[in-house]
Amino acid sequence: MPARTAAALVLALGLPIAAEAAPALVFEPATGSVLHHEQAHDLWSPASLTKLMTAYVTFRALEAGELTLRSPVRVTANAVSTPPSRMGYPSGSIMTVDNAIKMVIVRSANDIAVALGEAVAGSEAAFVARMNEEAARLGMTNTSFVNPHGLHDEQQYTTARDMAVLARALRTEFADRADYFSIEAISFGEQLIPSYNLLLGRFEGADGMKTGFVCASGFNLVASATRGGRTLVAVVMGTESQKERAEKSATLLQDGFSAEAATTVDLDSVPGTDADGVPADLRSVVCTDEARAARWDGRDVDGNIVFDTALIGTMDREPRAARVGLGGAEGGSMTAIVLGGAAIDAYPVPAPRPYRPSLASEAEMERYQLRPGFDVPVPASRPESG
Repeated sequence: MPARTAAALVLALGLPIAAEAAPALVFEPATGSVLHHEQAHDLWSPASLTKLMTAYVTFRALEAGELTLRSPVRVTANAVSTPPSRMGYPSGSIMTVDNAIKMVIVRSANDIAVALGEAVAGSEAAFVARMNEEAARLGMTNTSFVNPHGLHDEQQYTTARDMAVLARALRTEFADRADYFSIEAISFGEQLIPSYNLLLGRFEGADGMKTGFVCASGFNLVASATRGGRTLVAVVMGTESQKERAEKSATLLQDGFSAEAATTVDLDSVPGTDADGVPADLRSVVCTDEARAARWDGRDVDGNIVFDTALIGTMDREPRAARVGLGGAEGGSMTAIVLGGAAIDAYPVPAPRPYRPSLASEAEMERYQLRPGFDVPVPASRPESG
């Protein structure tokens, strides 16, 4: 019986759903070796894990010289219309590519994901086309994107194995961009917004990468950690709370670092297939009033999650924040041009010179030899004066 079918049956009987009934995979980016896998090929909604591909396509554009980190990202009307989570900037606001990436990864800002995609490719649709092209090139064989932010769409799906392929590409091809995924918080104005990744600053060696949640997906996390120069990544999908996804990820990573046995499985040979070819839908599991109430049970008086594992410590300091905001852009993108700190609509292009018919009479045309074919009269040379 497929795991998601079994989960639905258990729910119908009023029983708790086992945490194991969800995809998970642990691997080593440097080698591609898989240390643990379960339901790695089940189709699943990526939710905001989608933004890992948004970042990857942007990094590719930066590498190709299409943009710089200071290139402008304009918030368009289309971006403003995107549902939360959002930064909430008004249409016409301009920021740098650098700040846009930070907002997308840390705040998981859907509006900025759209604006960034438009700045890279000219339109949201063109950017999504690039996302799917890159997915195919990387070998993400069971992934389809229809938007750059991850809000639910039945035609947007992936697998734990495919997300691992993407995470590996990010860690190995763009190691110089890895710091984006380890940012603990962003600050702008008087606001401090911490990352949704609860392993950062709490789990030994945690340094990335991205969370995701919509009702259909449950709580997803691609988590990375580095110890002694060795990096591992855990992909966890379909858990029922932020607490569960963090604890499961921490346990999987800890087990991975502790494992000594060699593995013969890599990302290209993870066994299994999707049971029924239909993306999972956990809306009736994680988005009921009872489920929401259960997620608040056990929190402390300040509303903070209390973990049941010693692997995740308490952050007894303010999260280390990256300052973000508007302005600072220079140069061009597909949606904005900023020169000398001033935004302009387009480079000035001279208008074509209008054709003006001659007003000369027929007699004047003959007299001054203005008809085609006539030689241009040349005056005699002026005698030199003594």
